[in-house]
Amino acid sequence: MSKKIFVLDTSVILFDHQAVTNFQEHDVAIPITVLEELDNFKKGNDTINYEARQFIRFIDALSEGNALNEWITIDKKRNSKFKVIMEFSSALKIDATKVFGDRKADHLILNSALTLSEQYPRRKVILVTKDMNLRLKARALNLLSEDYETGKVKDVEGLYRGITKLELENSEIIDAIHKNDKIAAGLLFSNQQVAHHYFILRNHRSSILAYYNQESDQIEKVEKNTVYGIKPKNAEQAFAIHALLNPKVKLVSIQGVAGTGKTLLALASALAQKGDFQQIFLARPIVPLNNKDIGFLPGDAKEKVNPYMEPLWDNLKVIQNQYKESSKDYQRIKELVQNEKLLVTPLAFIRGRSLSNIMFIVDEAQNLTPLEVKTIISRAGEGTKIVFTGDIHQIDTPYLDTESNGLSYLIDRLKGQSIYSHITLEKGERSELANLANELL
Repeated sequence: MSKKIFVLDTSVILFDHQAVTNFQEHDVAIPITVLEELDNFKKGNDTINYEARQFIRFIDALSEGNALNEWITIDKKRNSKFKVIMEFSSALKIDATKVFGDRKADHLILNSALTLSEQYPRRKVILVTKDMNLRLKARALNLLSEDYETGKVKDVEGLYRGITKLELENSEIIDAIHKNDKIAAGLLFSNQQVAHHYFILRNHRSSILAYYNQESDQIEKVEKNTVYGIKPKNAEQAFAIHALLNPKVKLVSIQGVAGTGKTLLALASALAQKGDFQQIFLARPIVPLNNKDIGFLPGDAKEKVNPYMEPLWDNLKVIQNQYKESSKDYQRIKELVQNEKLLVTPLAFIRGRSLSNIMFIVDEAQNLTPLEVKTIISRAGEGTKIVFTGDIHQIDTPYLDTESNGLSYLIDRLKGQSIYSHITLEKGERSELANLANELL
């Protein structure tokens, strides 16, 4: 079978700077237009700026002693090669700039791929892009195109949920857990269970909340604990609080639609454990509206990002308002903020900081790439607990979707690990009106 040629656009490089090495034995090319676009992204502190810089360094090292417009071996074992498409043919049978009436970058990238198709008629040339509209344009020109598959979750509908509801024939198991707070897992299951998996056990007359403790191989009772004035309103929230308070669990993910209490529960649980950590970080990625850079907003750096942080401050106010302004708990939260023991900040502002002995909550994690999630987790020091919250169906960045975002990737890859716990929240608790919108609109 003939080797394929994959042509990568800018969105793929900004998603994963190592993308050119992930196509097995096949060859990879990028149009010169992509290098020009990457030049606009190389400055800055966001992940896409880091990706652009890393790729440029890779190309610089690869091109040392070589001409980039000729095929250069990337991997000798697989015999995969790489080149930069320096220009496109002026005699193309199909010219994207003429078809679409515009010489913008996307159309020049299409022309580069079309040029390779004409140069190598016996090989499949495939444009790889995270831009859905560009994929459609490519197919309209009879050019093969596909999404970048590395890091994608194949079965989002079957994504691990962390909770199982079991209907039991009688109440013996439930009664035993009520009496002893736990039972041997073998009394309920014949096979090994997922670490820190949660159960709603019930029959016609009673029920109980429980989870699987992998260390003791037991099913243990889960209480509905109140954290810093916040009471769980359903079983799912009780499970989330249990995972957030469990010292054996160093990494927690909470997935759910708006109004299920993800961030509120995480923050309240962090405050309840403030004595166990030096600092609490509550952060979220900034996704500018209408894809504009935040630089167009007035004010200094802090004033520019404040609008994006307001939802996090709102959650803190909800917790604080559980108490009277004169109470110790109210004042303690105020002091934590003033002394920077509790930081509400954009994710980009803490890049490079030490993550030792910290409770680190990352909100809106569905707007992160798999590499960003990996980077955050890999920098965790001793005594740190990391929490990712988000809704994989509410993505605000143009090149991520339910299958390729960092939160889905995390849930899919880490299921069953001994220090990881995941909870899916389904029941909205914001209001009857909000629930109606989530269900029907």
